[in-house]
Amino acid sequence: MLIKTPLASAERECDITPEAVYLSRRHFMAAAGGAMALGVLPAQADATRYAHVEPGSMPGWFAEKLTAVRWQAVTAGEEALTPYPDVTHYNNFYEFGTNKGDPARHAGKLEVEPWSVMIDGEVAKPGPVSLEQLVQPHRLEERIYRLRCVEAWSMVIPWLGFPLAELLKRAEPTGNARFVRFETKVAPEQMAGVRSGFSLIDWPYVEGLRMDEAMHPLAIMAVGLYGRVLPNQNGAPLRLVVPWKYGFKSIKSIVRISLVAEQPKTTWESLAPDEYGFYANVNPGVDHPRWSQATERRLPNSLFSPNVIDTRLFNGYDEVASLYAGLDLRKHY
Repeated sequence: MLIKTPLASAERECDITPEAVYLSRRHFMAAAGGAMALGVLPAQADATRYAHVEPGSMPGWFAEKLTAVRWQAVTAGEEALTPYPDVTHYNNFYEFGTNKGDPARHAGKLEVEPWSVMIDGEVAKPGPVSLEQLVQPHRLEERIYRLRCVEAWSMVIPWLGFPLAELLKRAEPTGNARFVRFETKVAPEQMAGVRSGFSLIDWPYVEGLRMDEAMHPLAIMAVGLYGRVLPNQNGAPLRLVVPWKYGFKSIKSIVRISLVAEQPKTTWESLAPDEYGFYANVNPGVDHPRWSQATERRLPNSLFSPNVIDTRLFNGYDEVASLYAGLDLRKHY
């Protein structure tokens, strides 16, 4: 589903040029082995603004998909993009360590090729699917979303992905499918956090959505950000992005998607159910037991420029409110 009309969550119409178009034609063609034509670039182009950020290498399937991206399918109003270095060096990905810089330091060891995803459960078409087969039928869209962490910091990120609903429809869910369960890869030899004897997490990392949440057009499977392939520390090669929920719901490096009849027990809900509920909708009116959720620190920030802003219900994505009509959001947090 292509969303081109202004959303309620977009504050005002703006002219955010994708960082991908800031890269020079020379960089793009080098990254794709010369395979991409001029049609890759949107009409608006500024080859200098972020030309200092190297695009790096990308797999052939991703370079091919770039030729038909729907740029700015969803924008974030006038909110500025979080700089690429902050997006890629301030991360929670406990498989690689508990410090924010650990994923960038250690995730390079993660082997993302080849990659396959098992789709099973209440579906007519179960089985393993390679990443290339999983992505192939879908046209990538640029979705500029706000990301709000439960720790009360936030970013604005230009993702590249496609609606989760399209993937689930291909699996042909049965009438018993009421929830979707996601599972992250476990590779102790590649993941320092998994090897750690201090970890309290019972691997693999598990997340879940109600079926109607998963089918909402804002929920996407992301394979890239900033016009380039998804970095390992950000959940390569495939992650979920659910912008109206706290960031821990957007599970990374997915290897299994199961459609199930019962609500799955998710990782943080299992560890601390009084702090992290199944729904995890962004809600300034429901504080974490140890801190307020009324405001957030928009990155980048510093001691002298804290960049604190008010938090909005559903992270500002009011179009999802109907999913929770009649639900007590203080009880079902």
